Amino acid sequence: MSQCLEVAGLTVRYGAHAAAVDDVSFHVNDGECLGVVGESGSGKTQIFMALMGLLSDRARISGAARFDDQDILRLDAAALNRLRGARIAMVFQDPMTALTPHLTIGTQLLEVLAAHEPGLNSAGARQRATALLERVRIPDAGRRLRQYPHELSGGMRQRVLIAMACLCRPRLLVADEPTTALDTTVQTRVLQLLQGLRAETGTAVALITHDFAMLAGIADRVMVMYAGRIVETAAAADLFQRPFHPYTVGLLQCMPVYRAPRLSRLPSIPGLPPGRDTRPAGCAFAPRCPRAQPLCATERPVLSASPAGRGVACHFPHDHD
Repeated sequence: MSQCLEVAGLTVRYGAHAAAVDDVSFHVNDGECLGVVGESGSGKTQIFMALMGLLSDRARISGAARFDDQDILRLDAAALNRLRGARIAMVFQDPMTALTPHLTIGTQLLEVLAAHEPGLNSAGARQRATALLERVRIPDAGRRLRQYPHELSGGMRQRVLIAMACLCRPRLLVADEPTTALDTTVQTRVLQLLQGLRAETGTAVALITHDFAMLAGIADRVMVMYAGRIVETAAAADLFQRPFHPYTVGLLQCMPVYRAPRLSRLPSIPGLPPGRDTRPAGCAFAPRCPRAQPLCATERPVLSASPAGRGVACHFPHDHD
């Protein structure tokens, strides 16, 4: 299977603080869904914002990232503008702030096509925009083009963002918490929509979330982040069935289970993730880990790799039991 994105040693720093993203290496295959999961502040969104050149000027970015046979971390602003929205597209977390409130939905969709496909006439552009809105199951699509974001529900705005991201048939679609603040039924529809678009177009999807349950029915592989680093990566089925890293185990145990015996208290991981000024010298998860040993406090574990594609950054993983 060919790779559409290969990232090596990506690091993002702000001033003298510890790295927000710390020596991260991974790949995304054509047509697959990679789930990127972890608590808030783990570096999930920072990875893809860095790859797309969307971080502030204060960010110091190093490493390499190959996409379409070029290192996208070395591209100038003009080349990045040609790439973003066309070959790589992103569905941002908050549809209300990601859409410009004083412009109609049609104006915002058509400006994407004007930027990336200038040879397409206005009638053809409007036809494609309408077709995309219909594909994402927005009723009366022609009328919606004339409406403003505040006239649409949260679920509709999120679907507009997905349609906008897919207008130019990208090779990679990054979906950052695409179901945040949506009703459960709308969440399900959005995930089904991403699956359908992926099946129809062959677009690869990087799905950023803190919710393991969201990944269960859509992800092919999962990458677990903690304190700016990858702590475990595996095929989704393998990771759900047999997690290795204590952090992954803890996250899975925190998931509510439908029709499970009622507990007096939902399980949780004690403590809080370290800030970028309080990272321990060894394993960042050690202060919260039930398996921690003295070695964990002094030596940072390296992400191992196996022929089966599993990786875990832990001195005492659960596979050693």
